[in-house]
Amino acid sequence: MSRFHLLEHPLIQHKLTILRDKDTGVKEFRESVGEIAMLMCYEATRDLPLEEVDVTTPVAGARGHAIAGKKIAVVPVLRAGLGMTDGIVRLIPTARVGHIGLYRDPDTLQPVEYYCKMPPDIGERDVLILDPMLATGGTAVAASRILKNFGCRSLKRMCILAAPEGLQAMQSAHPDVDIYACALDERLHEHGYIVPGLGDAGDRIFGTK
Repeated sequence: MSRFHLLEHPLIQHKLTILRDKDTGVKEFRESVGEIAMLMCYEATRDLPLEEVDVTTPVAGARGHAIAGKKIAVVPVLRAGLGMTDGIVRLIPTARVGHIGLYRDPDTLQPVEYYCKMPPDIGERDVLILDPMLATGGTAVAASRILKNFGCRSLKRMCILAAPEGLQAMQSAHPDVDIYACALDERLHEHGYIVPGLGDAGDRIFGTK
């Protein structure tokens, strides 16, 4: 069974409340999404291996640590996942970035793929999948399947909000994918939105509604 990591750091929870508020404007919403992604990245990369290195300070020689050769890729699910990307890449500037375009059919609630572009060595990298919402789980399951078809074996999904239905779908379909979220909300309503949620993350990030 995949591990579900609920991130309850006070800064994350404070910024999550800003996202939930219907009166939060596009600029503040977008900035808060990026800031939350950065804070989440600290937890999602906690298990990266280190190696000792020598470094010379302005005063003397010292022993330090560096990431031990791990190659990271960041894969946002279009379009809402783009809002989380810049914050992660600021922390890990050597990360490669792939993109998966999926949208949820409003009638069937099933994911439809319309775009996919990956770095050529994506199968050799540890992948962070970015998507603010884990609702029905259809998009999450599809994105994980697509990446596994590229040969990826180390996958972590970062989402701001999760619904029980989506979490169950992911744990059933991809028990080897760790899931990081800032909150596990109550349920989905009849149109597949998370309750209480924060509305449509993509529309609120890009000001399209």
